[in-house]
Amino acid sequence: MSTQKTGTALVTGATAGLGAAYAEELAARGHDLLLVARDQARLESSAAGLAQRFGVEVSALSADLATPKGMRSVEDRLAADSSIDMLVNNAGSALFGPLSAADPDRLEWLVTFNLTSVTRLAAAAAKAFAGRGSGTIVNVSSALALNILPVGAVYSGTKAYVIAFTQALAQEFAGSGVRVQVVVPGALETAIWDGSGIELDQLPKEAVMAPHDAARAALAGLDAGELVTIPSLPEYARWEEYEKARQGLIPGLSLTRPAERYAR
Repeated sequence: MSTQKTGTALVTGATAGLGAAYAEELAARGHDLLLVARDQARLESSAAGLAQRFGVEVSALSADLATPKGMRSVEDRLAADSSIDMLVNNAGSALFGPLSAADPDRLEWLVTFNLTSVTRLAAAAAKAFAGRGSGTIVNVSSALALNILPVGAVYSGTKAYVIAFTQALAQEFAGSGVRVQVVVPGALETAIWDGSGIELDQLPKEAVMAPHDAARAALAGLDAGELVTIPSLPEYARWEEYEKARQGLIPGLSLTRPAERYAR
């Protein structure tokens, strides 16, 4: 049981997978918790179990973050509850398959869940935390933001957005006391694969990480001050090289004339 008390961490998608692992790891660190997910019964069961095991206060908020009503209910809580000093924007889903054969309504649902809800909750947290000069926003992306698959156009697009969005947010809050992090896990052993178009047993075992290992690594990265944490990347210098190369493109991205190779 933790002996150090901290503020309240709001974790979305908190009853399963990475969200449940985050909730447990944060409770062990002494954080009170506000768990957000759709299933009220599972929320209450998770809340009771964590409170008993770790001696922290745990509350539950049932919300479907793929709907405006669900998003607003969490936004309102972020605005009203000054005890919340951390948002873990974890909730999301996956759909894989050829874009030409996709159901547009399902794609819209995925974009709303993975992108719109992340944006709106981060904006609500940003407003609350900026007023206090403290707080932490963690947005969960995916390695498929970088490892593009032909069947993952929309999923990869939403997760690439999360990285760029968080990098911009970090610039906005530089020196303010508000911490920002984006976590970029690879394949995790969770139910996100069920019915997604790619099943977990199709993936090589050596490419799949346990959610608790990913959550611990992500929190260690946060402790170390990393803006971008990739739990399985053996050498962080590889990400730094990638970022340096991206930054090197910037001087040529906006000029008065086209490049010579396009001259006619």
